[in-house]
Amino acid sequence: MALVLGVDSSTQSCKVVVVDAATGAVVRSGRAAHPDGTSVDPDAWWSALTSAIDDAGGIDDVEAWAIGGQQHGMVALDASGAVIRDALLWNDTRSADAAADLVTEFGAQELADRTGVVPVASFTISKLRWLRDHEPENAARVAAVALPHDWLTWRLRGYGPALAESAPLGAVLEELVTDRSDASGTGYWSAATGEYDRELVIASLGHDAILPRVLGAEESVKDAGGRRVAPGAGDNAAAALGLGVGPGDVVVSIGTSGTVFAVSTEPSADPSGTIAGFASADGHFLPLVCTLNAARVLDVTAALLGVDHDELGRLALSAPAGAHGLNLVPYFEGERTPNLPDATATLTGMTLASTTRENLARAAVEGMLSGLDAGLDALRGAGVPLRRALLIGGGAQSAAVREIAPQIFGIPVEVPPAGEYVALGAARQASGLLRSRRDMTPSSPGSDAISRPEHGRDSSSPGEG
Repeated sequence: MALVLGVDSSTQSCKVVVVDAATGAVVRSGRAAHPDGTSVDPDAWWSALTSAIDDAGGIDDVEAWAIGGQQHGMVALDASGAVIRDALLWNDTRSADAAADLVTEFGAQELADRTGVVPVASFTISKLRWLRDHEPENAARVAAVALPHDWLTWRLRGYGPALAESAPLGAVLEELVTDRSDASGTGYWSAATGEYDRELVIASLGHDAILPRVLGAEESVKDAGGRRVAPGAGDNAAAALGLGVGPGDVVVSIGTSGTVFAVSTEPSADPSGTIAGFASADGHFLPLVCTLNAARVLDVTAALLGVDHDELGRLALSAPAGAHGLNLVPYFEGERTPNLPDATATLTGMTLASTTRENLARAAVEGMLSGLDAGLDALRGAGVPLRRALLIGGGAQSAAVREIAPQIFGIPVEVPPAGEYVALGAARQASGLLRSRRDMTPSSPGSDAISRPEHGRDSSSPGEG
């Protein structure tokens, strides 16, 4: 039995699955927590990754692996491979003004045409500009810029800071690799052209830097132990692989953030910035709309009412649609779509009749889903066909969310069995390397040897195991 390993290094935790490459069945798994906050020392991710791998029984019997991870986070490295400062995560909004400055300088239409995205606080390009403006000494030290999954892949392959025991291959910054999906979320790589836009890198950071080599969907490298390493992916693209989505499917993920994305055969360039023109992990495109406020809307409402999530759902379903006019706009953490980083939540329509526990629970569910529905409307407006929604993430486990979502979205909604779809998508990507062994040639760690995996939507998807 050939085994592969898939990783989901998310905002809150690191999940690892070891999967039978032939059947997609999960053989064992592991998990470790990440620290809270929007600015995190990447070494905490490395510690969690190694702990989660140990919890999953280790990597010695694994033949290939891949890492999926949270998008956008800025990992700045100096010439010795050391991390310069804590990574600013996707949900760190301090770079909102930096994003606005870039849009003013270049214009939204030009940026959308050049990269498929218009910078907001979440994107790496905005964080680099913030670093240049607020920590110029740190910015001057930057020799390379990576994203969370890029950096963890580099470390697990055996690279890292000079003289580190966990980095037998040394601080070779040129061995940083990434994939199309994660690169497309930086704001300085184009899904349409497949190239970095160096002018935008310099405009953000103040100087050029080493950037991860972007591996194609069919490329691989090796780690220090000779195992095949797939490109990995940003979390949403990895989830798409794990779910096996196709044209007409839209994935609505309700986690720390809310995301709405669909696979497309054409790149997107939305100058309004509502749709991010990301790439998929399988060589296509992944137009995506993101909201900052998702499952935590339910968390805060449940805490306010003093109930658990099951009771919150029962309360919501006992109230009528529309909650008797009670309306929650749940911008508790600002918002990315619409781009209102300094916004706060508002509750309106309060009367003696409408202000009940049941109506508040219903308003929370409807408010969260309405924010996500704006994403579906944006995709429809861009010509993306939407016939079925797949609801995933922690928020999808709510009975109220599952029942109310079709009413809000206006299309059939399916909820796949709960699973670690990001990690499973990464494992599926790694499985493709083993299926294409006949095309592999011997290579050393870091070589440019290319494997030829099959398309990422065969019937043995780990997501079905």
